[in-house]
Amino acid sequence: MNIIVPIKQVPETSNVKMDPETGTMVREGVEPIINPLDLYAIEAAVAIKAKQPAEVITLSMGPPKAALAIREAVAMGCDRGILLSDKTFAGADTWATSYVLAQAIRQMGSFDLIICGERATDGDTGQVGPGIAAWLDLPFATYVSAIREIHDDGLIVERMVESGYEILAIDRPCLLTVVKEINYPRLPTLRGKLKARQMELPVWGPQTIAAVAENLGLRGSPTRVVKISTPKITRSGEILRPRDDIETDQAVDRLIEYFDNLGIL
Repeated sequence: MNIIVPIKQVPETSNVKMDPETGTMVREGVEPIINPLDLYAIEAAVAIKAKQPAEVITLSMGPPKAALAIREAVAMGCDRGILLSDKTFAGADTWATSYVLAQAIRQMGSFDLIICGERATDGDTGQVGPGIAAWLDLPFATYVSAIREIHDDGLIVERMVESGYEILAIDRPCLLTVVKEINYPRLPTLRGKLKARQMELPVWGPQTIAAVAENLGLRGSPTRVVKISTPKITRSGEILRPRDDIETDQAVDRLIEYFDNLGIL
């Protein structure tokens, strides 16, 4: 069984910054990590490999330093990885990103299952996984909370919906996006870290994946950020600090008047 896990390297959530001119994320000088929700996809794939013969290949599009994310995924149990890195990929929205990932998967050959995280914490759209499935014309299921059964021709999965859960049968090859409820990601092992460090990591560009230039990067992204603004939290209030009994009575009267004006009393 061949399993592909697309992952993304993102800034730590507390350090996300946007460029107001281009509408793209500022990544320079920010500590990168594997998208936390992709860890559950990695774990789901590695857990399948523990139960039956399988090869798990992780795939990431990003700058050269995204190699660190792929090596960490290998340290967690993936077999190997491929980095998609080229200046023409920069500034891609979800449409262009899913196109590049889909083109790379086509070049990788046959596969049985693609497992993605529910969404990335920097964009928070949840569109790349379904986008890959659309480019590859695959059946897919989103918000998968459990993989119940794996058969030669398909899977039985449990999917979270607003009203509870759905049980779906889906043919292979297919794509799943998984949520936190599916598992608890393991930590990298020492053996895995050694393997990741020694692993030769291929880097693919647009020529390798036979990509159309018009579909790449900022140029090929139909999404445009028109305006960026930071919400301002403003609070105004009156602080009462009574120093004697008279001022305490006045403070109480002021509070009663305040609540009365709000219609609370």
